[in-house]
Amino acid sequence: MDSVGATISDSEDDRVARPVSASDSPRIASLDFIRGIAVMGILAANIVAFGQPMTAYMFPDAFTVPHSDAEDWMWVAQFVLIDSKMRGLFTLLFGAGMYLFLEGAWAKGRTNWLQVRRLLWLGLFGLVHFFFIWRGDILFHYACAGMIALLFVGLSRRKQLVIGLLGYVGGALLYTGFVGFLPVVSDTEFGEKPGMVQLAKDLEEGKQADLADGVLETRLISEGRYGDWVGHNFSDHGTDVPTTVLMFLFETLPLMLVGMAAYRYGLFSGGIDARRQRQWGWSMLVLGTALTLPIALLAKSMGLTYYGTLAAMVGWSFLPRLLAILGLLALLALWGNSVRGALAERVSAAGRAAFTNYLGTSVLMMLVFHGWAGGLFGELGRSELYLVTVSAWGVMLLWSKPWLERFRYGPLEWLWRCLTYGRVFPLRR
Repeated sequence: MDSVGATISDSEDDRVARPVSASDSPRIASLDFIRGIAVMGILAANIVAFGQPMTAYMFPDAFTVPHSDAEDWMWVAQFVLIDSKMRGLFTLLFGAGMYLFLEGAWAKGRTNWLQVRRLLWLGLFGLVHFFFIWRGDILFHYACAGMIALLFVGLSRRKQLVIGLLGYVGGALLYTGFVGFLPVVSDTEFGEKPGMVQLAKDLEEGKQADLADGVLETRLISEGRYGDWVGHNFSDHGTDVPTTVLMFLFETLPLMLVGMAAYRYGLFSGGIDARRQRQWGWSMLVLGTALTLPIALLAKSMGLTYYGTLAAMVGWSFLPRLLAILGLLALLALWGNSVRGALAERVSAAGRAAFTNYLGTSVLMMLVFHGWAGGLFGELGRSELYLVTVSAWGVMLLWSKPWLERFRYGPLEWLWRCLTYGRVFPLRR
C-alpha cells in the first residue's frame, strides 16, 4: 500500500526561515515540489483503504458497496498510473532526504547518530499511526529500512546506485517467485491437480480469513467502537508491523540507495544535463507505463480476483513500475526547479509540510469515515471516494502556504525536529 510521510522535514540542519515562494537552493525547491505532488498522490492511492476495508485496496470484491464496470476500469487506471508509483517516489525521496539531512549534520560536526535519533522518533510516530489512526502506515517500516540504509551512506554514489538497482531486481525476482503463480493455483484448473489441491485450499482459507477481517473492521469502525477497533489492531494485527518491514524491505532499501545516489548525482539541483534528463525521464515513464498496462488488463480479464490482483500489484508489475518511478522522479525534479505560479507555490508548501499533511490526512479521514464522527466508512464507492480525495487536496493546498508564511515549520515537522535535537526550536517567524 502506498503510504509515507517520511520524506518529510529532510531539509538542512537548522534551515533558516524563508518565504514559501523562495528556496535555499534548487535541490530543496525541487524536493519540496516533488514531495507536494507525492503527498497528494499518496492519498489518491490510499483513499480506498481509508473508506473501505483494507483488502479493497487491491481487491474490488471486498468493497461493501457494488463496484461497477466503470469503477473496474478506474481500478485499471489507478493501477497503471498511481498504485505503488507514489510509494516508490516517496522512498526515493526518503533516501535523498536522508543524505541531505546528513550533509547538514556533518557540516556542523555532528555524526550519523543524529539521523539514528531522527529515525527512532519516526518509528514511534509510525507505531502510533498504525495502532491508533490507520493501519496503512509505512513510517515504522521506513524507520527500520533507514537504519539499514545508514550502513551504505559512506559508499560512493556509483556503488549506491548499482547496489540499489541490483537489489531492486533481486527483490523483483523474489516477490514474483512468491506470489506470481498464486492465481494459476487459485483461479484455474491447475489448482485441482493432485499436488496443488492442498495449496489451493490453503489459499482459499487465507482469502476468506482476510475478507472476514474486513467485515469485522467495517462493523467496528461503522459502529464507532474506537476502543474495540484499537484493541483489534493490537490483538489481530500487531504482527503486521514486523511482517510489513520484511515484506517490503527488498523494495524499500534498494530505492532508498537509488534516491541517495540520485541526490548526489545532482538530479534535484541541475547537476545533470536537462535535455538528457528530460529524454530519459519521458522514455522511462512511457515505457514503464506501457509495460504496466498489459498487466492491469490481464488482471481485469481474469476478473480482478483476489490472488490475481495480489500477483499484479506485488509481483508482475515490480520491474515495469521501477521505470515509471524513475522517469517520474526525473521529470518532477526538472519541473520543480522551473515551475512558477501560485499553484506551484501551494504545492511546494504542501511538500514542506508533508509530514503534517500525511498524518493529518489520516486524522481527517478518521473524521470523515469513522462511526463516531462522519460515519461514511463502507458507504462510498470508488468514484465517490475520489471526490473525497480532491476535497482533501484542497485542504492541503489551502492551509500549508498561509501557515508557512507565519511559521518556520509545519506543526509535526517542528515537533519531530525538537524531538530529534532534544531542544525547542522557535516556531514563529
